[in-house]
Amino acid sequence: MLSAAALILFPSLMAYAASSDLLTMTIANWISALLVVAFLLLAAVAGMPVMEVLQTHLACGAAVLALTFTLFAFGWIGGGDAKLAASTAVWLGWDNLYAYGLTTSIIGGALTLAILRWRLSDLPAVLDRQVWVRRLHAAGNGVPYGIALAAAGLILYPDTAIWAAAAT
Repeated sequence: MLSAAALILFPSLMAYAASSDLLTMTIANWISALLVVAFLLLAAVAGMPVMEVLQTHLACGAAVLALTFTLFAFGWIGGGDAKLAASTAVWLGWDNLYAYGLTTSIIGGALTLAILRWRLSDLPAVLDRQVWVRRLHAAGNGVPYGIALAAAGLILYPDTAIWAAAAT
């Protein structure tokens, strides 16, 4: 059951966060909160040492939250993105943090370039009727970076301590 929960919870929440950001340009606070709570519960059930969870995973999430809220304060990223990055860092830990930042940057850069290029073209009438497509296509709007954050988290998830703990 632990393996099933580990396989289902994180990927499902990340997919929901990415799709929510794509469709609404928002990531609800409950998603990030549930990610942290789910990690803590899975870590306890998997028998991960309490100090490892506190020092490695929660500290990593707190550090990422401090960094991303600084970026948010400057208006460079959205608040939902900041919280999603931090809650994802809780799952990934310090060992995967550099790879997470790099992978997110590569995916996010490609996503941003693709959306900016797409915004230069005319929107077909059939797509123009969709509110979320119009919002995504509008030149003044941001990029749903939660997609890149979620994709990078999913790519790195099999390399995490929680994945290893659930697999044993």
